[in-house]
Parts: sequence; C-alpha cells; structure tokens
Amino acid sequence: MASRSEPENPSPNIYIPPEWSEAADCIAYDSVTSPPPIAIVCGAKNCGKSTFSRYLLNILLQRYKKVGYLDTDVGQPEFSPPGFLSLTVVDEVTPDLTIPHLKTPERCLFFGDVSSKRNPTTYLNYIFALYDYYQKEYCLFDKSASPAKVGLPLVVNTPGWVKGVGYDILVDMLKYMAPTHVVKINISAESKNLPCGAFWLDEDHDGMLNLIEINSARQDSFNRSVLVQKDARLLRDVRIMAYFRQCFSSNLNITTIKELAHALASHPPYEVPISSIKIRHLHCQVPGSEIFYSLNATIVGLAVSSERTEDLPWCVGLGPGVHITLYVCECFVCKLSSSTVAWVSNDLVCSH
Repeated sequence: MASRSEPENPSPNIYIPPEWSEAADCIAYDSVTSPPPIAIVCGAKNCGKSTFSRYLLNILLQRYKKVGYLDTDVGQPEFSPPGFLSLTVVDEVTPDLTIPHLKTPERCLFFGDVSSKRNPTTYLNYIFALYDYYQKEYCLFDKSASPAKVGLPLVVNTPGWVKGVGYDILVDMLKYMAPTHVVKINISAESKNLPCGAFWLDEDHDGMLNLIEINSARQDSFNRSVLVQKDARLLRDVRIMAYFRQCFSSNLNITTIKELAHALASHPPYEVPISSIKIRHLHCQVPGSEIFYSLNATIVGLAVSSERTEDLPWCVGLGPGVHITLYVCECFVCKLSSSTVAWVSNDLVCSH
C-alpha cells in the first residue's frame, strides 16, 4: 500500500471543500475497516456524486495500488460510453476531474438506454451481476493469494434518480451490496434529498454502519466553481464521439458528429457472417421480418454469449449499424467469436 500524502489539486478550476476531503480521508484511512472499503456515493441529481466519486478514487489510489469503480449511471458514466453499466479497475490517478476519461472496463454490460426507468429489473440484475463478479474476483483477503486480487477497494457511483422507483432501486442496491461506507450528498432543496439517516436499513439492523453525510459544494468563499455544471446530452455525445474516434488515426481531423459519421461510412468494416450473430432487441419487440432493417442507423452493443445460459453476456464494445454492417473498434475485434450477440438500442443515437 502506498504511503499517505497530500493530494494534488485535482483540477485547475475545481475547489474541493474541507468537508469533502475529510469524508474521502475517512473512507480511505478508516482504521476499523480491515477489508478494503466498499463505498457507495448517492444523492439527488447534480449534487456532485461523480466529482466526489472520482476524487475519492484518487484518494484511495494514494493507499492502494488499484481501485475498482462500479458505475451504475447509464446516462452519464465516467469511464465508458452512455448506455453501459461497468466495473473498471483503475491504477492511476485521474489528473483532471472536469474531463471524461474513457477506460477499458474489467467487465461491462450494455443496457442500451440513458435511464433505468424503462426496465428497472434488468438494470438491477446487471448491477448485481457486476457486483458479484467483483466479489468473486477481488474480495480475497488472504495475503498469500494472488497480489493482483487481494482486497480491492470499490467506489460505486449512482444515478441522481432518487424518487419513486429510483428510490426503490437505490435501496435494493444498498441492501444487496451492504457497503462499508455510504456517502450521502445533500443539496439546498431539502425536498429533493434522500431521507435522513440509514434510510435503506430495517429497524432491527444491528450491524456496523459508516454513513457519511456531506453537502453539495457549489461555490467556495472566493466564488470559485466547485462543481462542473454538465450538459448531460452534450457529454453523452462527446463520449460517443471519443469512443468511435478510437477507430481512426489521431492525425485525422474529426471534431463533429457529422464528420465522425462520414469517417465511419468510409471506413472498411470488419465482416462477420450474419448467421453467426444473435440479434436481441432491448426494451422493445421487433417482428422477425424487420430484424435486419432494424439494425440500420442504430448503435449496438457487441457481447459474447456464455456457455452457461443463466449468465449474462459480457459486452465487449459498441458498433453503429449501417446497411447491416457493424463497425467495431479494432481493440475489441479479438474478443468477437461465433457466439457474438448484438444487443440493439435506438436510444443512444446522437441526434444532430
């Protein structure tokens, strides 16, 4: 484990308030937590969950060589394109909290929507599958075990939908994961906040609980911006562009969605026989006679089927469908096989 040191300024235009620093230190250096911490960050929309989660990630990396990051925000994920639920193992500090950073996840599942509202059951099943994978692969506390798999701390970022069904989803997540720490971020509009205290626990719960409540940081005493105000739709477009931009040479000038579309249309595709691909539509039913047509102008998640039917197919990348042609980032081609599944969604296509 690395020695404790003062964190560098995470971003030139972001001020981390003392309350946030203390909360992150409390989690990273909690002496009573013998296994590495599992911290879930929750709160209303635009309260700073993503910023705090990434800041906490950086603080944990001062003590641990690697940290797991489970992103459950399908609309504004930190390290993947929108529409994914992912578990990413991070081994280096994020230098700027204001810039999205694409990373190759350890495991991911393609949900195909920017909100869990349409299919909360599938959404929860995906989260549980990723958490189960983390538990199986990275929750070993025997020091004689593989060093790469001994005690990996985990940060869980959650979406800002905390009312109605969104609240029920969050409660189910908290109960299933039973984290060592829960960080609840409150905003000035009290009616939008989560209930006080450990709202997800039953009255007869007698286990240990580390609940940390902090306030959303908007401005400091010098009127410096604390949080980066995000345009969710714009950020989704930026992430999709950055993802498919990997298909091309860095010296190719691509700055708009239109330029990206033209580049993809002229890019030689990797060909896979349609007979070797299983096509599954998410969130809707499509007549058999329309299946191939339904692929046009869609973004599909490319996944690999498991030999065990009860397992969910892990996603290995995205591809846009044009005339039943799928363009795949080259880094994912080696993972495709005859058991490839194309998960189709019309909800991620950028509209410009």
